[in-house]
Amino acid sequence: MRRRDLLLRGTAASVACLGLPGTSRAAAEVELTDLAGRRVAVPARVERVLLGEGRFLPTLALLDREDPLARLAGMMGEFERLDAPGYGQWRSRFPRLDAVPRVGRATGGSFSVEQAIALRPQLAVFGLEGHGPAPQDRETLARLQAAGCAILFIDLRQDPLLNTPRSVSLLGQALGRPREAAEFVGYYRQEAARVTEVLKTRRPPAPAVFLENRVGLGEGCCDTMVGLMGKLLDAAGGRNIARGRVPGEDGTLSLEYLLSAQPQCYIGTAIGGAATAQAGSMRVALGAGVDEPAARASLRRALQRRGIAQLQAVQAGRAYAIWHHFYNSPFNVAALQVFAQWLHPQTFATLDPRATLETLYRRFQPVPLDGQYWVSLR
Repeated sequence: MRRRDLLLRGTAASVACLGLPGTSRAAAEVELTDLAGRRVAVPARVERVLLGEGRFLPTLALLDREDPLARLAGMMGEFERLDAPGYGQWRSRFPRLDAVPRVGRATGGSFSVEQAIALRPQLAVFGLEGHGPAPQDRETLARLQAAGCAILFIDLRQDPLLNTPRSVSLLGQALGRPREAAEFVGYYRQEAARVTEVLKTRRPPAPAVFLENRVGLGEGCCDTMVGLMGKLLDAAGGRNIARGRVPGEDGTLSLEYLLSAQPQCYIGTAIGGAATAQAGSMRVALGAGVDEPAARASLRRALQRRGIAQLQAVQAGRAYAIWHHFYNSPFNVAALQVFAQWLHPQTFATLDPRATLETLYRRFQPVPLDGQYWVSLR
């Protein structure tokens, strides 16, 4: 008997039956519904996990805090490619991280199902979209499932405020860590509510914002997004001038439109680090190993580009930058608070996003918070 309702809550009874003579296969499984709406039977005791994105490692660490590599069988390799300073911090704490087998590079197309199967994972954790296999990759999913690997889809980026806590709760059930998951989810929702509940009651005017995507990645202007970090901008009470003007999650605005729109605030997402800051790159430097003076200096350089320098918001000092990788981080609630304080400084004068981020690291991560993750021009 499947006992679906009980199993969806974690089925402590099934876990208790493990190892007893005569235990049925069904009793050794936990049936869950993932973020893609799929019913999935997960082994009640998971010892080998495959990550469809390397940057899911901090999410895994929310649950396996002492040693998140203990049951990590393999992962994609985009972490070290897209966030080398952050990966370096993890490698310093866990030197064996480099030895974890990689099953792909930075795209779903590079994922090797043969390598993945050879690692004998019991559970694969994929994102609804991103840098690894997605729900539409049916052949990949079928081959993994035929090899005995359960697959769960999570989401930190499509609907971050709703799906981040849902994803952590789901993984908590799958990995036998419901208490750790509940602890994180409780704090996350508390901190998100400090923005969302206030905006429901006070309803301050929404300032127009140009959100520049991955500042300095290309030479032109004006890459932007309405998805990813744009979802957090919306939730923080901003009006994204790109909404309705770019297809999908991201796109490019014309310089002529940007200068005619003259948004009230400029926010860029940072993909640079300490190395690019020293080289004088146009990328904004934020993240592990970057201090505030270096971050601000890199933002000032980036704001000198043609078109951006002509924005009235920049000239008035209403220009900011934030770590790009918050879009794929369970700590996106800190970015929500940062946006809210930038956009509505009087309404959210008492918020302390840095304290929120420090608490998230201190309570839920095996690595310390290091570096600056957002910066203002002034």
